[in-house]
Formats: sequence, C-alpha cells, structure tokens
Amino acid sequence: MLKKFQDALDRRNETGILRTLKPQLSGIDFYSNDYLGLAKNKEFQLQLLSCVQENPALLSGSSGSRLISGNSRTVTDVEAFIAKEHQYPEALLFYSGYNANLALFSTLPDRHDTIIVDEQIHRSVHDACRMSHAKKVKFRHNDPEDLENILKKQTGTCYIAIESLYSMDGDLAPLQEIASLARKYNAALIVDEAHAFGVFGYGLIEKYQLQNDVFAAVVTYGKALGAHGAAILCNETIKSYLVNFASPFIYTTSAQDFLWLSIKTGYEFIKQRPELPEKLHQNIKIFKNQNIETPSSEISPIQAVIIPDNHQLKALQSALSAREFLTYAVYSPTVKAGTERLRICLHSFNTEKEITELAAIIKAFL
Repeated sequence: MLKKFQDALDRRNETGILRTLKPQLSGIDFYSNDYLGLAKNKEFQLQLLSCVQENPALLSGSSGSRLISGNSRTVTDVEAFIAKEHQYPEALLFYSGYNANLALFSTLPDRHDTIIVDEQIHRSVHDACRMSHAKKVKFRHNDPEDLENILKKQTGTCYIAIESLYSMDGDLAPLQEIASLARKYNAALIVDEAHAFGVFGYGLIEKYQLQNDVFAAVVTYGKALGAHGAAILCNETIKSYLVNFASPFIYTTSAQDFLWLSIKTGYEFIKQRPELPEKLHQNIKIFKNQNIETPSSEISPIQAVIIPDNHQLKALQSALSAREFLTYAVYSPTVKAGTERLRICLHSFNTEKEITELAAIIKAFL
C-alpha cells in the first residue's frame, strides 16, 4: 500500500523538489510574511502579555464549536469590532484563511452556479471548489477582458474569486475593473485580502471604497498583523447562511479567546503606528531602485525574481544562505515550469544595507 506513496516521494526527491519541514532559521528575513514586523515586535508582545496577565482564562480552550459552547463574548465582540473597522455589516471569524475560503466556496455556490477564478488564485479556493457542486472556470491572470468573455457565456449565478495582491507574482488585481464587471453581469465578487491587509491600510477594498461592490472578503491575520486567524466580511444574510451551512465553521472547535483578542489588539496597534507601513513602502522603493526585473507591482512587498533554471535558482539561494539572507525559492509544480522564482518578501524592519547587499548577490546570478 505504501509503495505508491514512496514512489511519488522518490520522484520528487530525484527532481529536487521534495518538501521537508525545517526548523526556523536565524538570519536576515526576506522570506516571511511578517511585513510590518509585528510577529517580532516586543512592544506588541508586551501588550498581549498584559492582556493575559489581567485575564489568564484567555489561554483556556474554548471547549467546543461556536454553535455549542465556544461562542464567547470575546469572539462576538471582536467580530463586531472588525466589521465596523472595515465598514461591512458583519464579520465571521475562522481559525485560518484556508478554512475561511473552504467555508465560502464550498457552501455558497450550488450545482447550478459557476465559480470563475483567476488562474493564480490561492490553492485553498481550488480545494474549496472541489468540495462544491458548482462548475469552476479559470480566467487568465488579471485579465478583465478574458473574464468578461467568460461571464457573457454563463446563464446561472456566477461567483468571481480573486486576490487583491497575489502571493506568487506580487502583482495587484485590477480590482476596480473587475468590480465593475461584477456589477455589469450581476456576479458575486469575492476578494482575498490576505497579503494586502496592513500593507495598504485595511486592504484595497477599503482603499477604493468598494465595500458595496464586493460580495464577501477574506482578511487574514497571520501576515502583516503578526497573529493568526481570518475573518470573512459580508452582510447579515451571508453570515447567517455560513453559520447554518458551512461545514468548516460548524464542525470546528472554536479557538481560545487569546487568539481573537490578539487580533483586536493588532488592529489597535497598527492604527497607532502609521510609521510601520511607511517604512515598509520606503524599503520597497529601495529594492525597486536596484533595477532587478520582476513581474511584481512597484508597491508590493512581494518581489518575484524569475529564474527558470532549477540549478541556477538553487545556486543563488545557496549563495544567499551563505550570507545569512533568508529567501524562498519556488519550484514547479507550485508554479508553472519555466516560471520558477526567488520570492522575496520585504519588511518594515529590513535596512537599506541589507536590501542593497541582497540585490547585489541576486544581480551577480542574473
């Protein structure tokens, strides 16, 4: 029985793409999603510690799902706080962004509906579509014209799934154009703001004031907020429908209250420190001034350097590791063959010296 599994692992090992779990490394961080440095911020940590010292019960388990014994006053208060901050009627909290996407796309569309996804949408959406009875269609990445051609051919209800900032290429969705198409064809637009939240205020939906045009949004807290968990932003009907029919919500034990309170504390912390995203965007400009070609946005903290040669990519990452630069190399099949890349994440805490030294090593390999 195990042979087919071992054969698959052996094939990955032979091609050099076998994944293994490694301990956290010490070095200069250019690979984590900690864009604003909150996961390492001592002041933020002390605020969380103070919350626990005042109320140690925050660390206790919730004892059940939200529909049984796990629906504390803390989680409902935090949901109301999040909804108000984002100017949405309601928010529904989940343990992770993956679970939030599973809940949305496995529950809302039915067998008569179509889910139209950007071809680079997060894997969690693809997995959720497999749980749904709806038809799934892909449109070319960030191509509103291709999306409209697909919308024209549909007869039933359509859901459009995009990210506002894509995690592999580090490029921005044409959010306003896609929102306009959703209005034109009466489609439900769902936007994942995982990598935009905190980097661009509360995300690009808020930046462009598209709350009335975005049917539902997913905001995750394990990146710029330095915490964990996720919220679905939606209206009252959708929240009630998810509470009643979404298996990833119904059959999951609620997280401990410390998680929910850490999210609210994180919101308050970043509101009081506008210098963090300002420093991040200064660092992005410094990197872009190094004139390294990338498909990434000029204002994205994610910068992808395409190196379509596995051996060259491995050699580059080894050279960077030798200088204690922590980066992430992405090989196929995670990305298409020929688009392998070094994925660089910039942060508010990186220094100009670190960024210029990183760029110099990369340019030596290009």
